[in-house]
Amino acid sequence: MSEFRTREDVAAIEAEMPWEARDVGRTMYDFLSRAARAHGGRPAVTFQLTSGAKDRAQTLTWGAMLDRVAQTANLLRSLGVGPQDVVAYVLPNALETVVTLLAGAVAGIVCPINPLLDAAQIAALLRETKAKVVVTLKPFPRTDLAQKVAEALGDAPLVTTLLEVDLAPYLPFPKSLIAAAMRPKTRVRHSAKVMGFTAAVARQPKTLTFPDPPADRVAAYFHTGGTTGLPKVTQHRISGMIYNGWLGHRLLFRETDVILCPLPLFHVFAAYPVMMSMIASGGHAVFPTPQGYRGEGVFDRLWQLVERYGATYLIGVPTALSALMQRPVNAKIDTLRGTFSGSSPLPTDLFNRYERATGVQVIEGYGLTECTCLVSVNPPDGVKKAGSVGLAFPYTRVRILSHDDGGPRDCAVEEVGEICISSPGVLPNSTYVEEGRNAGLFAHDAYLRTGDLGRMDADGYVFITGRAKDLIIRGGHNLDPALIEEALMTHPAVAFAGAIGQPDAHAGELPCAYVELVAGATVSPEVLVDHCHAHIPERAAIPKHVEVLPTLPKTAVGKILKPELRKRAIARVLDTALHDAGLQARVAEVIEDRKRGLVAQVHGDVVAEGAAVGACLGAFAVAWDWVA
Repeated sequence: MSEFRTREDVAAIEAEMPWEARDVGRTMYDFLSRAARAHGGRPAVTFQLTSGAKDRAQTLTWGAMLDRVAQTANLLRSLGVGPQDVVAYVLPNALETVVTLLAGAVAGIVCPINPLLDAAQIAALLRETKAKVVVTLKPFPRTDLAQKVAEALGDAPLVTTLLEVDLAPYLPFPKSLIAAAMRPKTRVRHSAKVMGFTAAVARQPKTLTFPDPPADRVAAYFHTGGTTGLPKVTQHRISGMIYNGWLGHRLLFRETDVILCPLPLFHVFAAYPVMMSMIASGGHAVFPTPQGYRGEGVFDRLWQLVERYGATYLIGVPTALSALMQRPVNAKIDTLRGTFSGSSPLPTDLFNRYERATGVQVIEGYGLTECTCLVSVNPPDGVKKAGSVGLAFPYTRVRILSHDDGGPRDCAVEEVGEICISSPGVLPNSTYVEEGRNAGLFAHDAYLRTGDLGRMDADGYVFITGRAKDLIIRGGHNLDPALIEEALMTHPAVAFAGAIGQPDAHAGELPCAYVELVAGATVSPEVLVDHCHAHIPERAAIPKHVEVLPTLPKTAVGKILKPELRKRAIARVLDTALHDAGLQARVAEVIEDRKRGLVAQVHGDVVAEGAAVGACLGAFAVAWDWVA
């Protein structure tokens, strides 16, 4: 590991040699083989089906992992998956999910798909990626995943083979007792050949049966968003995947580290910063329950799982840390050196409460699916600036650009502009599978335009101040406001609709909508909410608040001014929180600050209520100030 405290430390690492000259492995199989040679008998990945600290768990060593990945890659190649063919998996977390992630990248292009999507969305992703093989669950109690995927295959004719993962061996009681529960109630017709994953893999040799040339190539497709609409599909090269792992090992992890990761393996956070870092360092990743944090009892027993495995790092998101703070620290957790938080902004109050309650530092960072994840981080051993996502990683370049009439220009220190990124994880000019989505995506032909607004201080720390791309981020999930707006516009009384994310102390943001009615029409917000329930298939996207305005704020050309809607939502939500807390202070105005984005101006008695107001509003990821 290297010293990583300041921007100068990053420059010193880069000065050692160019990224391309580093001996890090040129293929996924080579990368994994190095881990097996160095750490063969050490634990690589552990999975447990249930959340109890003494419940049954299964572990693969690095040597066994390499064997299983080689067998699975051989199977995929025998099923017609070549370097440019796609194997999709629609799986919750399990050992087989990790194996499929790696083997898919060895044999062809692996494409993880969120199992919470509905059948139509899964089918659309299978068609867009031209998937040839799909890996999913065999029918299993308390999940309809097998049925959904079977339905999706009916609309994905290019899929030739379906491999079914059986979770029954993870259960602590005889398979015969659940056989009836595992039978699907109805059969869905599709043309794909169905095979059992475990038996098919076991028949394959434990060394690769096909050439593994070292040329860099696209080896993964990851979709963005994931809970509504058709997400965009990004392309990841092997070099970018390995880059994420090299960063983890060089800057942080060693072979004795144990990473407790209740995040899903269809998300880049778990797949790259976690799994690739474990391969590079020889560390140990632990995945509790198929659903991770959503699994039964995980929050109640998480600290006990930390103690069981001697976890040194916990992977989280703000909603998870918020839920953990509603439970006592009921186990010995002194092995923890840090908790990583990503996916959405972490409120300052939650940051402080977590560190006080656990004695564990929170390490915030920034990453995007389009960048093969990692971009920046607050250095664990350096200065952590409140509200910042830290310093850019070695070999990553972050520029804050203003796209004015004169073309892209670099912003001054502390000036807000669009965050643009170049790194080994960025695939220039062809980030998305659908070529049409790449138009205008890059500045200066190499810097990915993220759509995030931010600034950089004199020390190189990056601060995110807003989003140009308007996504609603609910607990780390990206929701497209257009889908909410389109649903509302189908109501005959609605003339215009604008959906935004309103602040929420637990989820970061919740969807809300403002509407302007057709002249002479009347309709209640309650009726519009019911209309959304009937026309929006994903529950997470149903607005928690719908408000009718006489007119929506618009630009001169008729576009809805969403910053004005956000100001209204911030004032309403914060005022409600202050009122519910029994406080007299209120939001006088919400203004736009060049450095901090939208800022709530709070009026009240600072002497009498200052501490209480700070505690109340600190739960929200919204900047605020006292005003006279």
